[in-house]
Amino acid sequence: MYDLIVVGAGPGGYEAAAHAGKLGKKVAIIEKKYMGGTCLNVGCIPAKTFLHSSKIFRGVREAAKYGVRLASPEFDMPTLVERKNRIVGTLTKGVEGILKRAGVEVISGHAKLVSRNAVEIDSKRYEASNILIATGSRPTKPPIAGIDSPDVFDSDTIFGLTKIPSSIAIIGGGYIGLEFACFFNEIGSRVTVFEILPQIASGADQEIATRLLQIMKRNGVEFRLSCRVAKIEPQQIHYVSSDGSQQTASAEMMLNSTGRSPMIQDLGLEAVGIDFTARGIRTSDRGRTNAPGVWACGDVTGKCMLAHAATREGIVAVNNMFGKNDRVRYNGIPSVIYTHPEVAAVGLTEEELKAQNIEYRKSIVPMGVAGRFLIENENPAGVVKVLAGARYGEILGVHAVGDPASEFIVAAAAFVESEMCVSDISDIVFPHPTVSEALREAILGIKLGAELNA
Repeated sequence: MYDLIVVGAGPGGYEAAAHAGKLGKKVAIIEKKYMGGTCLNVGCIPAKTFLHSSKIFRGVREAAKYGVRLASPEFDMPTLVERKNRIVGTLTKGVEGILKRAGVEVISGHAKLVSRNAVEIDSKRYEASNILIATGSRPTKPPIAGIDSPDVFDSDTIFGLTKIPSSIAIIGGGYIGLEFACFFNEIGSRVTVFEILPQIASGADQEIATRLLQIMKRNGVEFRLSCRVAKIEPQQIHYVSSDGSQQTASAEMMLNSTGRSPMIQDLGLEAVGIDFTARGIRTSDRGRTNAPGVWACGDVTGKCMLAHAATREGIVAVNNMFGKNDRVRYNGIPSVIYTHPEVAAVGLTEEELKAQNIEYRKSIVPMGVAGRFLIENENPAGVVKVLAGARYGEILGVHAVGDPASEFIVAAAAFVESEMCVSDISDIVFPHPTVSEALREAILGIKLGAELNA
């Protein structure tokens, strides 16, 4: 009998298990495939490893702009894959160490709920006072003829690629597709992105998404927006364009990046009476499902498919199951698209503010106001956008495109999470020279506008 059984050892599961173990609870974690989950093995970590190498490659090719002359570089895909595997191996051992130090028992196998306080693995029963489902997600497979062809990769299988394709068609213009579009474009492939919506980066602030689209187009990535992929054949992709005409494009390789779907199959959810849909297990902001003693976190809930969101959700669930009142404040969770340049955001978009009839003030400044940004970017293209409440000046949303937006968005997340106002933040000292000074200037722009209107 355990205090907690966690099903799934991704960022949500293993962090929750370790947290409960540190509280002195008897904990077991069950994983059927990857210790560390999708993020560590076929997601965040491999993708950022690939993108770091392509960024270096681009930097070497453009080094003359910075006064550094080099011979023609070559991109070594097998070496990159080997490096990715080494990094994943190192971090996997780190996860195993975290669980061991917390006293968590690790069990291998596929777990299925048989009651609200028990799971089975190969007919062996394990019981617990609490069960946390953290099974993650898998690549979505849209109903497109030919999607199962051998030359069509997805976001799990692409990381074994050892040959650079001359051209690649990417189906889906969300964060996964955009990151891979940047990677393949930078290493020399001809890249075309097919997106069914009229804009890329669905869910992002539209003004920021539009700027990213313009930058990526200038960098050589082609886009087919408002189009529907109808059929895939060897090195050909058939689609219906925005004007309704049927078109065909050629590509050596295809990538399905149409999103990810919660892993809810064969978990015994129906038998236990857990409320769920194809979009995930329904949970409260405290991690509870409708079944007492059964909790869920991470991608399997479909709420916020980000590794750091899963971690927070898992810890919140553990806190609540063992007596500490806690909840997830989703508007304070930042997100990043690791394109070149990066897009980072936290809080509400301008479109969401309008839809909710929230009065707001806006300030948008070029990242070039920060000296550090000009130093590190020969052709600077980036902005920071701040949205604040019209009456009190509370920070409602921050959205940025430009490197390294991922490194300062956490400050904006703290502002949103703490419900800080522009007047509070204007007294904070930002280090110089850093790109974060662009965030400061955008916030001061809100204050200046309020003073001018007073």
